[in-house]
Amino acid sequence: MDNRAGEMLVFVRVVEAGSFSEAARLLLMTPSTVSKLIARLEARLGVRLMERSTRRLALTAEGQFYYERSLALLASLDETEQQIAQGRAEAEGIIRVTASVTFGTAALEPILPDFLRNYPGITVDLSLSDDVVDLYLDRTDVAIRVGKLPDSNLMARRIGETRRRIVAAPAYLARHGTPRVPEDLVHHNCLGFNFRRAMPVWPMRQGGRIGERMLSGSLLVNNGETLRRMAIAGLGIVRAADYHLRQPIARGELVEILADSDIGEADEIHALFRGAQFLPARVRAFLDYTVPRMQHFLAEG
Repeated sequence: MDNRAGEMLVFVRVVEAGSFSEAARLLLMTPSTVSKLIARLEARLGVRLMERSTRRLALTAEGQFYYERSLALLASLDETEQQIAQGRAEAEGIIRVTASVTFGTAALEPILPDFLRNYPGITVDLSLSDDVVDLYLDRTDVAIRVGKLPDSNLMARRIGETRRRIVAAPAYLARHGTPRVPEDLVHHNCLGFNFRRAMPVWPMRQGGRIGERMLSGSLLVNNGETLRRMAIAGLGIVRAADYHLRQPIARGELVEILADSDIGEADEIHALFRGAQFLPARVRAFLDYTVPRMQHFLAEG
């Protein structure tokens, strides 16, 4: 009898547990049975899926690919059986989503209430953080990423792009003066992030040439929302995404400076997710609903 789904499940449990013995305990099987199933799977596929040692297991490239596809197939199988058993084919279940603090609060949070009203069977597990998470290790379904996409097996839907502006509060500029050229920034309190470099480094156009200015400030933070609030409070100068600065600029809480020194740099924004052909209905519904609305949010600027 063909039991490839069962083999996939055993393989996924071994990868997640990190050992045959722990996977066997979770599956209520013996370690030797688990080992034989993995060996039979590798023999049938004709490739080695994992390297074994006395200390740990490590996936081969083929093993990583098989693991990713197995996760998607098993999730789709579970969802299909749940929908049939419950007599309906609606998208439902938990969607784990991560986004940066700034983009999440500005673009994603406002559309979640309507999404959840339209899909009452879905629960969104949302984490806002400027740390980059591993979708596979953290079991995340969708990640909204700002910046260049790394090479990976992840699928992506493009949301749009945003440029960055340098801004400060009118009160700060009244106390310390307004920088007229990039060189003036060395005399100012330039606030930055603590998750990229120890000092803020801003690419700028200087005398017709593009260069980087390493600046210093009294505060480094791990998210853009705190940075914006500190700028509005008059603590210093920040460089942040345009979509995050629209409202405080419109209200007069922040003023753009050194616009002529902008290099025209734009950060692309994508929704990343695992798999495509076997995408669970709940994830597809989330992407189909939120991506066009986030695209519209960026286009408004």
